[in-house]
Amino acid sequence: MSMKPLEHDRRYGELDRVMRAYLGQPADDTPERRSRALDAYLRHTWHTRPSAVAEAERQLREYGRNPPGRVRQELGEFYSVPDTGKPQSEIGDWLGVLADHLKRSVEEGDVPEPSSPRTHWEWHARFPETAQLLGGWFSQDVVDEFPDHEAAVADYAATTHPQLAARLVGELHELLALPLDEGDYALAAAELGMEVNPPAPFSHGAWFRSVAATLSGA
Repeated sequence: MSMKPLEHDRRYGELDRVMRAYLGQPADDTPERRSRALDAYLRHTWHTRPSAVAEAERQLREYGRNPPGRVRQELGEFYSVPDTGKPQSEIGDWLGVLADHLKRSVEEGDVPEPSSPRTHWEWHARFPETAQLLGGWFSQDVVDEFPDHEAAVADYAATTHPQLAARLVGELHELLALPLDEGDYALAAAELGMEVNPPAPFSHGAWFRSVAATLSGA
């Protein structure tokens, strides 16, 4: 019998967040060094949900010590760790290494310095509503659905709850406050799901400012 959502979140919710941070990233943690993915998880979580780091440590350590068998995974009774490129026989030890790093971070205050996002997961974790706009309204299909970028933004504003639109404005201002150059803004747009260029004559940064101003007025 598959797990109910509440049971899943209680037992594996934070473990799943850590594992998602590794998608597309090497699981190359060692006892002496954290991976880029674990740094991204810690950097974001410490500054948004600091108490979750200790819960992640507990879930990772418990799972690493008592991994489920194949049959119970197939029945949906346990969380199945996504493919990280590591052999199945090494997963338990690797999770223990991650748990040790999280424990050290909590006990010693070893927190990554604030910075711009450095992984795909971190971009989406930090700017979720921006990803919703760019990935949902500015995919390659935008030219078939709307006459121009302005119409797509207007449709977002008309169909999105005002509080979410306000959150997007805040995220755009936060994005624009980061020490990024124009190439970085283009990278951010791509990471967050935008598949078309901004309308002429805007650069990516200037278009972000224009969208924020338009939605603030709306």
